[in-house]
Order: sequence, then structure tokens, then C-alpha cells
Amino acid sequence: MRNEFALIDAIVEGLGDRATGDWVSVGPGDDAAVIKTTPGLAQVASIDTLLPDVHFPAAAPAHLIGYRALMVSFSDLAAMRASPRYCLVSLSIDDTQLALGSAWVVSLARGMADAARDLGVYVCGGNLTRGPLNIAVSAHGEIEHQYLLRRSGGQAGQQLSVTGRLGAAAACVRTGQMLPVDPAVLTPVQSAYYRPQARFDVLAMVETASAGLDISDGLSQDLAHLCAASGCGAALQAASIPLAAGATLEDALFGGDDYELLVASDKPLPGAHTIGMLTAEPGLTLDGAPLASNGFDHFGTDQ
Repeated sequence: MRNEFALIDAIVEGLGDRATGDWVSVGPGDDAAVIKTTPGLAQVASIDTLLPDVHFPAAAPAHLIGYRALMVSFSDLAAMRASPRYCLVSLSIDDTQLALGSAWVVSLARGMADAARDLGVYVCGGNLTRGPLNIAVSAHGEIEHQYLLRRSGGQAGQQLSVTGRLGAAAACVRTGQMLPVDPAVLTPVQSAYYRPQARFDVLAMVETASAGLDISDGLSQDLAHLCAASGCGAALQAASIPLAAGATLEDALFGGDDYELLVASDKPLPGAHTIGMLTAEPGLTLDGAPLASNGFDHFGTDQ
């Protein structure tokens, strides 16, 4: 099936009940989506572009690609403590996907729909074109403005915490377990990579945090971003960093794709893991030794 509009119809069918919902007045099929906003709430938006063999293996099952694409895109909203609402998806597909007819795009859409159900959001529109495989997700949510969590609110002396164990997705990449993959029997590290969770479920845990972000590019690099925005340094304790099964400390520090929240607060956060503190001195340290802020870089010379 190569006709553009037939493919769009197939995508909408694959999305099922996630193509329209309570706060979507106009969903897929018109020139633009129409969304009902909640009076008094600030609107929060983010956009991510995912490329084959950079953000996911091109040969991975389309269902897993769709799930991962939607979930990681919404993680930025969780990082700002916003409630998720809806998204738009721009999809470019090449001859490899077109040769599979509608099957590939339907599977991709069903993966996105599964993620959307887990998030409680709707995929209410987007764009489809022919070209190199490319998935762009524009994620939208809302929040009372005074509860926004930003990178710039940290202060020296505050504790640093993470909301879960780190390094599993990086271990999946490091150990070559991204492929082959069977969606029905994912290993724990494959599940961490292909089915990450945007941590909206822990927003109550970080209610008293003053600064935060999600860990997408590695703990050390993302911590450096928080420190730069807050005008602080940071001191970490290696033994306090919670590692996922199969992960190394290097996976956690430099690997990325965890999507746990890293937050600064004046006191311990129940259920979170305290890993260090913000300091008045600039730079990062690990057990007192300088720590490089390395991680994933789209424009790095080794990418």
C-alpha cells in the first residue's frame, strides 16, 4: 500500500482509541488538531527527532520503535513536572518501509498507541512524507505555573537524587543486545531500552524538588547541565549511585537513555536515591576526584 492517504488511514486505524479523546476536539483528518486547554494552566511543549541507527536500530520491530519514540519524547515533560496531554507526530518513511506496505506503519502506530495509553495521552495529528526514515514527536502537557520544575533552581548544599536505577539501557547497547529482539520476550536490558518509562508516576516523589531534569544523555552530562543552569558544582558518591542489573558505573555515568529524573532538594525525597550534593565550587567530582561530564552528543566527533 503506497498511496499517502491510504497509509494515513492505516496509521489512524493503528492508533485506535488514541487518535481522539476527551480534550481533543478535532483529531487526525483535518488541516490541524484542535485541543481543549485547562483554564489557568501553563502549556508545556517539547519536540524530539529520532533517527534510525542513532536513536533506535532501523531493523528493530516497528512496534518497539513506536513505543520508544513516544515515551522518550514525553520524558521532557515529566522532567518539568507537567501533566502529559497529547502529541503530534511527523513521520518520514523510505522505500524500505514502503516495500512492507501498510504493515510497518500500522505496527509503528500500534506501538505509539500502547505508549499513549500508558501515558494517558492522545496522538491527535501529524504529517506523513516520503524520505529518509525520521520520526519527530511534539509532546504537549500542562501545569500550574508555580509548580514548574526547571534546571535553574538548584542551590549549593542541596541533595541530589535520582528516581530509579541507572544504566540498563546503556548496558543493552554496550553488550550488543539491541538486535535481534523479540517484543514478546524482552530481556530486562532490552526492556529498559525499547520500553523506557517517562516518570510521571513519581511526580509526587519530587514535589519538593527545586531543580531537575531527565537523564537522557548520561548522568554526568545531564548533571553538568543542571549545575550550569543553577550556577553550582556537584559532588557524587559512587557507592550511592543505584545501578540496574547488568549495568556498570560507567553505563550509569556516561551511557544515557535512562529517563529517570535527577533532582535537587533541601531534604531527602522518600523513595528516591540520594547520590550526592550540589556544591559552591564549580565542576563535578566523584568520590572527591574530578569527573568528566561525558555523554551522548549529536554533534560529537565520535557520533
